[in-house]
Amino acid sequence: MMMKSKMLVGVAALFAAISLNAEAKLYKWVDENGTTHYGETIPPKYANRNAQTFEKGRVQERESTRESANVQRKMLSDEEVQAERHDNALINTYSSDKEIDLARDRNLQQVEARISSYTTLLKSANENLVSLQQEQERIAKQNRKTPKSLEEDLENAKLRIEQFQADLDTNKAELEAVKARYAKDKARYRELKGLAPLEGQ
Repeated sequence: MMMKSKMLVGVAALFAAISLNAEAKLYKWVDENGTTHYGETIPPKYANRNAQTFEKGRVQERESTRESANVQRKMLSDEEVQAERHDNALINTYSSDKEIDLARDRNLQQVEARISSYTTLLKSANENLVSLQQEQERIAKQNRKTPKSLEEDLENAKLRIEQFQADLDTNKAELEAVKARYAKDKARYRELKGLAPLEGQ
């Protein structure tokens, strides 16, 4: 009888210990060497690091403010991240919207210079083609066959005109794109600074 009582007391004590351990918290943390540790308490030097608390089978994570921000940033879409970077660049690059106008004008001058150059080249190429065609007509009036060299010159002249026209069209489109981009940047800058929108925007 005495033996059974002792066994019952032992079993009860064992269940009590298991119950207490089940209610206790178990922490997981990583030291500066990247080693993972487990324990019922976290050393003070690791209290502000990433830690996990295991309690009743559920995991509760504690993260520092910086780590939480990193997680939130990862959750952002690529478009949102790019938009945030662009906003920061606007604020850090310009001190006023007038500076945006100056930057726009500098970029427009470069594109306008290329447009002027291609316009001149295109005009010259067209004049050269007209001259070659006139020579071809003279030869035809003389009932002579157009020389192969002249035919090649005519073909090359047409190809140059096509290329110069394509380059001219590309730069004209770029000119409009630059204007639109800086107009958008200026409007966004004023919005970030809390300034009133400009008329027509």
